[in-house]
Amino acid sequence: MKKFLPVLLLWVALWGCTAPGQQKKQNLAFSSQHISLVIDKMTDIMVNDVTNPPLAARFFSYATLAGYEVIAQNDSSYQSMHGLLKNYPQLTKPQEITGYSTELSAVLAMLETAKKMQPSGVLLDSLEVQFLDSCRREGLAEEVITSSLAYAQSVSKAMLAYAKADKYNRISNYPRYTPKEGEGNWYPTPPAYFAPVEPYFNTIRSFTLDTCTQFKPAAPVAFSTNKNSGFYKLMRQNYTQSQDLSKEHLEAALFWDCNPFALQDNGHLQAGLKKISPGAHWLGITGIACQKSKADFAKSMKVHAMVSIALMDGFIACWDEKFRSNRIRPETAIRKYIDPSYRPLLQTPPFPEYLSGHSTISAASAVILSHYFGDAFEYIDTVEERFGLPSRTFSSFQEAAIEAGLSRFYGGIHFMDAIDNGRKQGLEVGEWVLRKVEGAPQVLAVVPKK
Repeated sequence: MKKFLPVLLLWVALWGCTAPGQQKKQNLAFSSQHISLVIDKMTDIMVNDVTNPPLAARFFSYATLAGYEVIAQNDSSYQSMHGLLKNYPQLTKPQEITGYSTELSAVLAMLETAKKMQPSGVLLDSLEVQFLDSCRREGLAEEVITSSLAYAQSVSKAMLAYAKADKYNRISNYPRYTPKEGEGNWYPTPPAYFAPVEPYFNTIRSFTLDTCTQFKPAAPVAFSTNKNSGFYKLMRQNYTQSQDLSKEHLEAALFWDCNPFALQDNGHLQAGLKKISPGAHWLGITGIACQKSKADFAKSMKVHAMVSIALMDGFIACWDEKFRSNRIRPETAIRKYIDPSYRPLLQTPPFPEYLSGHSTISAASAVILSHYFGDAFEYIDTVEERFGLPSRTFSSFQEAAIEAGLSRFYGGIHFMDAIDNGRKQGLEVGEWVLRKVEGAPQVLAVVPKK
């Protein structure tokens, strides 16, 4: 509970104090910060569990959808996702539950969903208890708390059933993925030589995509050891970049690393480094944008859900291509064909190279955030500060997305065609999500140049 204490103190600080004997309140003033606090604690558990990036997006999506469903059932200006997302159930507000706080119910619906989906979700039980105790200390009536929790559990139960039907639970029954022999194919990389992550993620139900191949990218540059070939030029480009990495590029690469599998080799022991998933980083940016724009709780809940949907569908589209093209990583190729002593700045994640997942999901997230907050939304990204990295300032979400994609080139773990085509796919996914949910027209032409 020590690591939860700062969060609990912040919850209390957000509400202020209620004098003893003061009349009990029927509601408290909730804000986007309460959503961010749940996202942060979900992220902490993912770091603890070493949750892979696609699976992290799955956890975030159902938790935020549970919170948003509460909003949609109680605010006519927000539409339910029924009829908008694939197989999304038609949920009705339980008539027998009254006297609840909509915002509190939404926060609790997130917690109730997350703690039952995440492997170490039981850690959220204590947090929920302490959170509700803080509500009591701020004067919220006990009957409001009881009704809000009951309502949240009702919504969460339905959301968990929806999640179970996406077929992720079938993946464990599929044959273990074996790296394919042959030059140019992906093979596990040092230091831990992890097995590939989520090779069957394209088999689960998406939220909006017609099929996992809907935004299938152009084929990667063909593998070749010919020094005049396009692929050899890609290798040379990575190798040359690594020999003369500028301070600016170094800082960008480290800031966007977001590799939960990163290890520190201490000679006789390999220790895991605390790094969040790229999806968690973009949801952190979402919280920053909501707070800076003073978005109310309801809008903030919707934006978090929309970004999470784009993350999920972006990972499905990207992972479909990764295990189709199955392309070798720069680290493996350069060591074999150019310099046996080559080491990239960043540790290579355990899955095939093409496309760049960072490029895809960053572009998709930036499309969603630009829709709600504008194309020129300047902000300070402080997400990585609690992991020891300084903040960075961006003039737009797309500027950040472009840097996130290029950071994988600076870090030596992606070729440029994977970054460029990953970005293209992400833009398409983001616009598609907006079109399906908001009816928004495509505006792919309005994209800052890198």
